[in-house]
Amino acid sequence: MKRTPMTLRGAETLRAELKRLKSEARPNIIKAIAEARGHGDLSENAEYHAAKEAHGLNEGRIAELEDKLSRAEVIDVHKLIGSKTIKFGATVTLVDEDTEEKKTYQIVGDVEADVKDGKISISSPIARALIGKSVGDTVEVAAPGGARSYEVTRVKYA
Repeated sequence: MKRTPMTLRGAETLRAELKRLKSEARPNIIKAIAEARGHGDLSENAEYHAAKEAHGLNEGRIAELEDKLSRAEVIDVHKLIGSKTIKFGATVTLVDEDTEEKKTYQIVGDVEADVKDGKISISSPIARALIGKSVGDTVEVAAPGGARSYEVTRVKYA
């Protein structure tokens, strides 16, 4: 079984969603199925079919979350505080050398990546280029729109 890196915060988020699905959503769906069964003929009962579909989706998401958590290699980023080089979990501030635009990203696992939230996957081209670099280093990244050059201005672990 291949282990996948995940931050402590990412694992906690998945655990919270899993707990909510099991303790809140599942009982509500089971109750809805029971109520729909009481309405008679199941073959033409839209409420019953909708509740059964919701049950299937909920159970599928529970299985998916349990799988992701079982394969997770949770890395506590706080243990890396003081490191000068970029590693998994680092929050990195970059300056585009062409446009002088500042960007800040945290390098996280594939499961928790969300570019809109400033979290990039460890397997993304920019993260792979950043690993092992330090403040002041220049990084060349092959992007879909062409090669981009960035200067690392800040590395922090929080």
